[in-house]
Amino acid sequence: MAEIKTIGVVGSGTMGAGIVQLIVQSGFTALLFDIDKDTVDRASDSIKSRLDRIAEKKKASIEEIEQAKKRLCTTTDLQEFFKCQLVIEAVPEKLEIKRAIFQQLEKICSRETILATNTSSLSITQISGLIQDPERVAGFHFFNPAPIMPLVEVIKGLKTSINTVDTLVGFAKKLNKSPVICKDTPGFIVNRVARPFYNEALRIMNDQVASVEQIDRIMKNAGNFKMGPFELQDLIGIDVNFATTQSVFSSFHGEGRFRPHYYQERMVQSGSLGRKTGGGFYSNEV
Repeated sequence: MAEIKTIGVVGSGTMGAGIVQLIVQSGFTALLFDIDKDTVDRASDSIKSRLDRIAEKKKASIEEIEQAKKRLCTTTDLQEFFKCQLVIEAVPEKLEIKRAIFQQLEKICSRETILATNTSSLSITQISGLIQDPERVAGFHFFNPAPIMPLVEVIKGLKTSINTVDTLVGFAKKLNKSPVICKDTPGFIVNRVARPFYNEALRIMNDQVASVEQIDRIMKNAGNFKMGPFELQDLIGIDVNFATTQSVFSSFHGEGRFRPHYYQERMVQSGSLGRKTGGGFYSNEV
């Protein structure tokens, strides 16, 4: 496989933008795609603003930040991804959308290009099931916020090659991340572990044993978590968290311990998705 120099990122939402920021900060060229020019331009402006704040805090020089900005490119034409040695898909957790994107990428990119998905819970094997070279498809799961969180899950589908996995592990280390290789199982490692963290908190809240604020405070003070389960849902997006729970529950064929909570579903239905919508369990002032 070719040396990774230019990385395409499909999707300019919270995760896609965070991954692009990380890439350009680490000395690589990033090509950020979204279907709407205004959307991708807003994401680009947001990334550059966050880079400026890094310089203001003197965590990097002004020159370093300006060079990082120059490595940030945007496009609304997926055909431009022909120049990429690695593509990371970071679109919503919908299997049919991801599979369609990978089918398009297969026609555009070189056969040497690694196609990675940032999915948090969907099957890598299933996502890659319709393309001719599933050996070059793997999971490459960052955590929010991507520039800060150290862990990256590298997920091997049933047909993912060892070369693909090794290349992604090496690239993650170049981003100063801590990669961990895992099998293509529901929820992988972190999201499987995390389901009780969220689900039990929702049950305790709904049973009126403790309030949202009390549960978060206890988990931080007694459990030494940096954020409580409700604060973290607001940061990630309640819709994203709920979709992951649904996926894990379905993938385990309805195993009770992974069952989604109806209150979280009601939050999604109401449009109260967390920080990105002005508030969820907390207002944005929290």
